[in-house]
Amino acid sequence: MASEHTGIAHGPGTAHGPGTAHAPGRAYALRQLVPLIAVFVVLVDAATDFFPDDPLTGVLTPTRLAVVAGLVALVLPGGGQGWAQRVRNFRTRLDVPVAVLLLAALTTTFLGGHPTAPLRGLLTVVACYYLVVGLRRTQPESWRAIGLLALAGIAAAGTAAFSQFTNGTPTGFCRTGLLTDVSCDGGGTGTGAGSGDVLIRTIGTFANPNLLAAFLVLLLPFALLAAVSLDERTARTAVVLVAVVGYGALLTTFSRAGYVAGAAGLLVLGGAYWLAPRLADRAQRRLVTVLGFGFLVGAAALISFVSRAGNSLGVRGQAWNAALDVAVSNPLGVGLGRSGAVISATAPGERTFVHAHNMWLNWLVETGPLGLLGIVSVTVVAWYSAGRAARAKSVVGTIGLASLTGFFLMGMMDHPANLDRIETLFWFVLAVVMAEAPTGWRGTTGHSAVSTTSTASRPRQPRHGLPQHGSATPGAPVPAQR
Repeated sequence: MASEHTGIAHGPGTAHGPGTAHAPGRAYALRQLVPLIAVFVVLVDAATDFFPDDPLTGVLTPTRLAVVAGLVALVLPGGGQGWAQRVRNFRTRLDVPVAVLLLAALTTTFLGGHPTAPLRGLLTVVACYYLVVGLRRTQPESWRAIGLLALAGIAAAGTAAFSQFTNGTPTGFCRTGLLTDVSCDGGGTGTGAGSGDVLIRTIGTFANPNLLAAFLVLLLPFALLAAVSLDERTARTAVVLVAVVGYGALLTTFSRAGYVAGAAGLLVLGGAYWLAPRLADRAQRRLVTVLGFGFLVGAAALISFVSRAGNSLGVRGQAWNAALDVAVSNPLGVGLGRSGAVISATAPGERTFVHAHNMWLNWLVETGPLGLLGIVSVTVVAWYSAGRAARAKSVVGTIGLASLTGFFLMGMMDHPANLDRIETLFWFVLAVVMAEAPTGWRGTTGHSAVSTTSTASRPRQPRHGLPQHGSATPGAPVPAQR
């Protein structure tokens, strides 16, 4: 396993120099350790809501304190990098779309006179994004730690969900399969499968099943990253077992959108990581892609056709129509976090909505066309960059493509990122993807974690895949994206 100290020369003032033997070593260790601890705090809180939301002082919560400390450690002098290089470590292709999103959020918040708490939440997740980007750029070996931390989050949420299902723990959500939502009162809490045909929908460490499904859809592909970081067979088997628990927990949510999104992620993961290297030409790969897309469309149509769960598709239609009416009347947006209340007041009937049930439409309602432009740009650039990295056989790119594909599919029918923990995880995935991609768009222009990483510290090519660029070694390094 490659050392994270690769490329750091020993000289006067290092641990091998006289006089000042220990201080620089400790400073270097601090710069290495603090950002990783901050990412640990972010992921653990996203998975379990472990840390309190109440601020320690002012607006500084424990999670925000960790993020600030991590960012400060990343920009500290040292490690042979000047200020210009340390700034370049944070540059990504999403910088302009992120700036557009923040401008839209600032405009609607201050011109509309809305509360600033949602804006602080957005600034927090953007700071988390740059924290992860900086960590990946300055510590190329951190992909191993990220994979293991993601696995811990899957284990925490997945085992909690299975415990609810097998022990018949009431969650307040029940369903008869995929067909009809039913009340959990009157016998739905007797066994793991409920009583009779009533099935308990698990929520794990979240407030409802759809949020748990979104969490698992985003994080489950990262189990592959944990698997390729281990050389020992039994350890890799344990990782696979945790992933099986995670996918099983996804099934116990009985989330129709989650099922389709999870299947999409698996198809992308399997196709790009295992199947694509075995296909002889581009025509075969296109055929498999079309067949996979057709399978997803057919599965979604079948689920929609047989479902009678509260006429949910019709309810979503009401939310979408009301959201469009609100967007036309409010070109600057109604303010971050206010879409649910405004849509509920506009839509016919007495049903209460929390959001617009579509990620991009919700941004349009809350921040206007400028915000819509920002989130659409984020979507396109991130998905394109992940696809390019996956095409270059990057393991991290393949994982990001699978994760984002599933989540974007869920975002068409729901808006799980309305919850700050899911939003944090979404921006975490974006950061992992964009740190892998070059900053520029032409050739090799720009800075990327892949292009500046020693070959020993990149995720390896799968042992069962074809070697790249004539390498005879099954575990050859993944080639850098260009």
